[in-house]
Amino acid sequence: MYVVIFRAEIKRFDTEYENTAFRMRELATEKFGCTRFITCSEGDTELSVSYWETEQAFDDWMQHPEHQAAQERARKRWYKSCNIEVTELVRGCGF
Repeated sequence: MYVVIFRAEIKRFDTEYENTAFRMRELATEKFGCTRFITCSEGDTELSVSYWETEQAFDDWMQHPEHQAAQERARKRWYKSCNIEVTELVRGCGF
């Protein structure tokens, strides 16, 4: 299992951003097998954590043409900066 941590500094959000974010989450879970996708915002920071069965599934999602177009719009319009970290989940616990 792989965990992807996405952190962005927000420039501005609008209705198109909300629709695009919903579609990207839908694409990740329905077509690329993302098992969980959580996003929260505070101030000018957005943080998303997503869970993937394989690193290749995440890479395939990143290369999907619809996602690449969304990334380009995000760079130009919505985010000041962003950072993505991919890590392999070694252990998890909870109740």
